Amino acid sequence: MNEPVTRFGSARTIGRGMRVAPALSHGLGLTFGFAFLGTGARLVIPILIQQSIDHGLQPNQVRVSFIAMLGVIGACCVVVSSVSLRVATKRLGTRAEEGLFSLRIKLFDHIHRLSLADHNEEKRGALVSRVTSDIETLTMFFSWGGLSLLLDGSQMVAVASVMLAYDWRLALVAFAVSAPLVLVLRLVQAKLVSAHNISRERNAQLLGVFSEMVSGAETLRAYGAVDVVVDSVAKDVRRRGDSNIRAGVIGAFLFPSGEVFAVFTVMAVVGAGLLIGPAGGLTAGALVGFVFLTYRFLEPIAEFTEVIDQVQSAVASLRRVLGVLDTPIGPAQPVSPTLLPKGALSIDFVDVSFAYGSRLDDVDDDTPVLNSINLHVPGGQHIALVGPSGSGKTTLARLIARLADPTLGNVLLGGVGLTRVENADLRRRLIVVPQEPFLFADTIAYNLRFASPDATDAVLRDAFSDLELDDWLETLPYGIDTHVGQRGGSLSAGERQLVALVRAAVVRPDVLILDEATSSVDASTEVRISRALRKLALGRTTVSIAHRLSTAARAERVILLENGRIVEDGSHDQLIAKNGRYARQYQTWVSSTQSTI
Repeated sequence: MNEPVTRFGSARTIGRGMRVAPALSHGLGLTFGFAFLGTGARLVIPILIQQSIDHGLQPNQVRVSFIAMLGVIGACCVVVSSVSLRVATKRLGTRAEEGLFSLRIKLFDHIHRLSLADHNEEKRGALVSRVTSDIETLTMFFSWGGLSLLLDGSQMVAVASVMLAYDWRLALVAFAVSAPLVLVLRLVQAKLVSAHNISRERNAQLLGVFSEMVSGAETLRAYGAVDVVVDSVAKDVRRRGDSNIRAGVIGAFLFPSGEVFAVFTVMAVVGAGLLIGPAGGLTAGALVGFVFLTYRFLEPIAEFTEVIDQVQSAVASLRRVLGVLDTPIGPAQPVSPTLLPKGALSIDFVDVSFAYGSRLDDVDDDTPVLNSINLHVPGGQHIALVGPSGSGKTTLARLIARLADPTLGNVLLGGVGLTRVENADLRRRLIVVPQEPFLFADTIAYNLRFASPDATDAVLRDAFSDLELDDWLETLPYGIDTHVGQRGGSLSAGERQLVALVRAAVVRPDVLILDEATSSVDASTEVRISRALRKLALGRTTVSIAHRLSTAARAERVILLENGRIVEDGSHDQLIAKNGRYARQYQTWVSSTQSTI
C-alpha cells in the first residue's frame, strides 16, 4: 500500500496528524498558556531561596518575618502551579481523546472505501492493526508523552528566560555545556525512528498472520498442520521481538546520556560561579538559586530522553495511519457525477479489455483477463455467465459492479459510463451477492437491517414472503431474531445464501449480480434458492455467474466465455440447438450429474 508520508520528518508528520484530526490542536495555545503559567510559578521557588539566603539570613540576625513572608509567597505559587498544571493536563487529555476518536473513525471509514485491490495487497490483520494497535500507541503517547512534552517544553522556555535574566554569564555556561546533548539525541533519534518503523511493520505483519491462522483454524486441524504453522508463527514472533529489543536498546542509551550531561552542566555552573564570586557581583544566594534553576532546566532534558522513545514509536504509528489515509479511495470518484436513470438499467460493454496491471503489457504472461468485450444487456434481462475457470466470468461481473475499472474501453449502466456515476448512487441501485456471503455474528434481522437501517421487522418478514421463503423462516428457532453465529457458522452454506438473497430483496436494487449463488448447497436448499432467485430477478437486470448449468438453463440468455472472449451468446435452447461448445459443456455436466445420483 502506498505510504508517501513515510518520507516526512517527525515534526512534519505530527503537523499532518493535527491537520487530519483538528481536535488535537484545538485550543492548544490556551493549554500551553496554562502549562507555562504552572511551570513559571514553580520557578519562583529558586528566587525565594536566593532572597532568603541573601536577605533573610544576616550575619548576626535571622529575619523570621521576612522568611515567613517568602514562605507564604512560595505556598501561593505552588497552589497556582498545581491548579494551572491540572487544567493544562485535563485540557490536553480531553483534546487528545477527541482527536484520536475522530482519527479512528476517519481511518475506519477510509479503509472501507479503498478499492479491493488495496485490500488484497494488505493482510486484513495489518489493516486492523492501523485502527487498533497503532491508534492505541498514539493514545498512550498523548496520555503521557504528549503531556510531558507540553509541560517540559514550557518549563524549558520559562527556565531559560529566567536564567538569562538572573545571570547571563552562568546561563551561557549552562547552555554551552548541555548543547552537545541535542546532537547526541538527534543521532540516536534517527536510529530510533528506523527501529520503531520496523517494529510497527513487524507488529502489523504478525497481526495479519494471527488473523489468517485463526480464520483458517478448521483447515489447519483437518490437515494436521497446526505444529507446522505454530513453528512458522514463532519465527514471526521472534522477528517482532528482535525488532522491539533493538528499539529498546537504542532507547536505553538515551537516559544515561541525559544524566551524564546533567552532572557536567551542574559542575560547570558551580565552577563558573565560584570563579565569578562576589567580586563579579554573584552572591552566595544567587549561586544557590541558579543551581536550583539549572536543575529545573535539566529536568525536562532528562525526561525528554525518556519521552523521545515514546515519541518515535507514536510517530511511526502515525505515519502508518496517515499512509492509509493518503491512499486514494478507489475507484476514483467523478468530479461532476451523473445520476443513473430510473427504472431497469441496461448494461453495455464497449471494447472492454482488462488486465491486472495499469496497462495490458504489465501482466506477467502478457495475457489480458478480458479481451475486446462488446456486450449489450437490455434492462430487466437475466443473463448467465458460463465458462471454464479463468475464462473471465467473475472479472466481467466485477467490472459491472465497478469493483475495478477496465484497462481499455468503457462499461455503461443505463447508458451512463460507470466512471461518471457516484459510488453512493451505484450502491443504491446495484447489489452483489458474493459466492460466500458474509454474515456478522448477530441475528438474521441485524444482517438484513444493516443494508437498510430504516427497515422494520414487518418489512423484513415481507421480504421473506416476497421470495417465498416463509417456510424456511418458520423452521428457525427465533425467526428473524435467530443468531447466525460467527461469520454465519450456525447456518449452512445454502442458508447463508438465502439470507444474502433476502438482504438484496430488502434493498430492492435495479441490478443484481449473483456470484455462483447456487454452488455448494444441497438439493432442497437449491430449490429454495432457485425459487427465490426467480422472484428476486423479476423486473431486474440480473447477472448470474453459473457453475451449475441448471442456473444457466433458467436464465433468459447465456454468455459463454473462454480465454477472456465471448465465444457464444444466446438463450439456453438456442445454444443447445446450435450444438456448439455450450451444448457440449451442458451434455458433459448432465452426464456427470446423473453419474453421481
